[in-house]
Amino acid sequence: MNRRTRRTLLAVAAVLLLLALAIFLRSKAPPEAARLLPEADGILYVNLQPMRAFLRRDRHGDLKPPTHDPEYQQFIDATGIDWEQDLDQVAVALHRMDDPRGPNGPVAYSMVLVGKLTGPKLKSWLESHAAAQEAYAGHTIYSIPSEGRTVRVTQIGYDMMAVSNYPTAEKIHSMIDRHRTAALPFANSTLLAAHYHDVPLLSLAWGVGEIGLPFNESGTIHVLGFELPLASDSTIVASVTPGLPPGLSISSGLLHLRVEEIAPTETVAARQYADLKQLVDVAGILTAPLGETPANRGLKELLKTAQVSQDRTRVVVKATLTQSALSAFAAEDAASPAQGSASK
Repeated sequence: MNRRTRRTLLAVAAVLLLLALAIFLRSKAPPEAARLLPEADGILYVNLQPMRAFLRRDRHGDLKPPTHDPEYQQFIDATGIDWEQDLDQVAVALHRMDDPRGPNGPVAYSMVLVGKLTGPKLKSWLESHAAAQEAYAGHTIYSIPSEGRTVRVTQIGYDMMAVSNYPTAEKIHSMIDRHRTAALPFANSTLLAAHYHDVPLLSLAWGVGEIGLPFNESGTIHVLGFELPLASDSTIVASVTPGLPPGLSISSGLLHLRVEEIAPTETVAARQYADLKQLVDVAGILTAPLGETPANRGLKELLKTAQVSQDRTRVVVKATLTQSALSAFAAEDAASPAQGSASK
């Protein structure tokens, strides 16, 4: 083998090695939508495509399409976008407000939305509803009034939008700036750098940081009608992971729910463990007499599988959700008269 051939082979090997390294790093990195989020107190992410597939397996195609309220139907007609069908991924950053009783409320959000979210109809809708427009780094940011706040919206990619109702344009500018470095797998926020490694592999939905913020009521967190013994500023790592086996799909019909609280000391963790264990036991007793509706059966089933454990400063709650239970919860939610407004 001559010298030129050896150099060529070494160059090819180096390129293949770098490509393999890039693929490996990508597999360990957060999804791009989450990497684009600005600095935040909490982050939530949901991959909606497999979740929709999970629900369809139990529906057998016999459910009628949901009925939309007139305002939302007008949005669909005007933009050609139906969030329930066209949205594939959602990444949300939660920002705690200094004054929770102020005009901006206790928490603001910044979001990256991924899906079939483009086209001239959407642009026309944004232009017609915007009170102002700003040009920033080659993007147009639309400022849309909504319930006393300003919601800023911009298209940052062919299938990607950035949205924020933070009081200033700081957060949406950050998302645009991060999009320019999106190819770097670990160019993300401080929060993701600190805690994404705690998120289980293949999670369909997850949250890290102070994710109790949206559920905060007067300093306490309420979920499904229960008050959780967690401070709203607790550091939490929560996830929804498909059942295994088969491992790379969710055809097993099971979803594993996991919520981990990171306490400041082992003493605090022990107290949290005792409180959460008691809450799970009491919830099981209180739900036992409920009527046998599909949603109630799903809730009982979930509580029966719930387990609470402690490992030093970490307290973990695990439970298993079946496909039929998730479908029951989704059907009950779809049957509720209130549908989300398109501009909120």
